[in-house]
Amino acid sequence: MDHFQLKNGILHAEDVPLPSIAQDVGTPVYVYSRATLERHAKVFRDALSGLKDPHIAFAVKSNPNLAVLKVLARMGYGADVVSGGELTRALRAGMKPEDIVFSGVGKTHAELLQGLEAGIGQFNIESEEEGYELAAISRRQGNTAACALRVNPDVDARTHEKISTGKRENKFGVPLDQAKEIYARLAGEVGIEMRGVAVHIGSQLGDLEPLETAFGKVGELIAELRAAGCKVTHADLGGGLGVPYKAGERLPSPAQYGAMVARVTKGWDVRLVFEPGRVIAGNAGVLLTRVVRVKRGITHPFVVVDAAMNDLARPAMYGAWHDFEAVEPGSQRMTAHIVGPICETGDTFATDRNCDALKAGDLAVFRTAGAYGATMASSYNSRGFVAEVLVDGDRHAVVADRIPAAEIMDAERVPEWLA
Repeated sequence: MDHFQLKNGILHAEDVPLPSIAQDVGTPVYVYSRATLERHAKVFRDALSGLKDPHIAFAVKSNPNLAVLKVLARMGYGADVVSGGELTRALRAGMKPEDIVFSGVGKTHAELLQGLEAGIGQFNIESEEEGYELAAISRRQGNTAACALRVNPDVDARTHEKISTGKRENKFGVPLDQAKEIYARLAGEVGIEMRGVAVHIGSQLGDLEPLETAFGKVGELIAELRAAGCKVTHADLGGGLGVPYKAGERLPSPAQYGAMVARVTKGWDVRLVFEPGRVIAGNAGVLLTRVVRVKRGITHPFVVVDAAMNDLARPAMYGAWHDFEAVEPGSQRMTAHIVGPICETGDTFATDRNCDALKAGDLAVFRTAGAYGATMASSYNSRGFVAEVLVDGDRHAVVADRIPAAEIMDAERVPEWLA
């Protein structure tokens, strides 16, 4: 359920007609719905109601816009961050330091120090080496850092290979068969408190079975750690629950996920931590674009839009599907290739796509673009950065300015010897 619906033949974001946003802000532009963000945040929380005091930390990497984070902070969400920049964003958005989990396989010395000085709630340690480094920094600061050890359960998430993170060959976490010994060694380090384990096997999962398998392995590890005399009070189960990108697509619901978690973790006697991202933000946003022209093709026409792979990278990077719809659809349909203006064949959003009939000047949207959309944008082909808008009922506001190529060039320097 989202709040992008046709009203009187025109696609609206809540009560705002999308042509009004195009007129005010220009295109391409990401449009987010506050009502949808809040609804999804509530649905996910309600799905965990059978658990004792779960902690939900929104995966900031999925959508780090400050306004989006502010909405979720007001819903009581914490943050899962993977960089110092994301930590800064979470704090600026009003998320409590103690509600922040710092994940990521490549935390630098400076980022570990930043997390300590901010007083964050938990570090998810990705390696034994990282644990020792954090302990040393913490000792010098006179602190004790709460930590969970991320384990790699060697479970195939059955998602795209580039967003699968729980197989043995992936870079994340420590091998499950080494986890008990590593945890015990780190537990003896002054400066850190080993309090739990963490797991995250991938993103956009369409089946609960891999998650259940991974969680089962985590439960066995917790029992082994306790039998060895180690303290375990927390278990971070990560995120990864998928969302439907195609109309009519059926994926496991948050309620089904919550029921599975409650069943698998029964008796663990830990506080569970969750890191949802896409399932909260994905369907809460669209990318609004305008048709530049319709170009004749050999088999089907090319619908050339003003959005490009620099604005929405997922189709080029993952071969990802996004539903493509006219803002003011008529009764006619067409089969077309949907492409952007960038000088690469990879700048293709869809091929042989059955869609609303479109002509130059028409507005259209790429659906389910609220996660891993604007945050992955670049200035490739010197196109500048896309704008972002948040809608709240019948009002809207720009929450990220469009950054033209000329402003990006202002940060560049020509050395004196070339002037």
